Amino acid sequence: MSKNIILCGVGGQGTILASRLIATAAMDKGIPIKTAETIGMAQRGGSVFSHVRIGEGTNSPLIGKGEVDLIIGFEPGETVRQLPFLKKGGAVVVSSRPVMPVSAMIGQSHYDADAMVEYLKANVEHLTLVDADKAAEELGSAKVLNVVLLGAALRSGELGLGEEDLENAIREKVPEKFLELNKKALAWSRE
Repeated sequence: MSKNIILCGVGGQGTILASRLIATAAMDKGIPIKTAETIGMAQRGGSVFSHVRIGEGTNSPLIGKGEVDLIIGFEPGETVRQLPFLKKGGAVVVSSRPVMPVSAMIGQSHYDADAMVEYLKANVEHLTLVDADKAAEELGSAKVLNVVLLGAALRSGELGLGEEDLENAIREKVPEKFLELNKKALAWSRE
């Protein structure tokens, strides 16, 4: 089994923790894994993305264009930005909740989240839209969007890991006082 995954979003959404949960789950199973993260703008609400390569024969952590099996998008615009990496027939799991990029906030560009979602619908064959607002309301917290998206990715069949693998990684990486909430978030997309 070999999987190439990109996680993308905006600083503060939990993108890096989600990639570390995937990495921990793979390592615990003895599966080779390589990761690379771009986090320089994370504190300023800028673009954040992680390349995650699971399986044998991965010599570099960076994934080339047209080679990604799965994009986990924390935000529609950042997901559209990463689409050139998606291989033909690849899958996208994306939050429908927009987070306006800093450039749009300061008037340097226009951002239309609905147009981004429509673009994804028109251009991605295997698309899973996650209602982040509904998840936050039902779980009582927006801070577990990362784990909600991992649960949706798990159910897409493209993650290459099982729910128990991710639950064990959550136990290892998440503070105990947040364990129950994160386990509920992982299971949320089941309903």
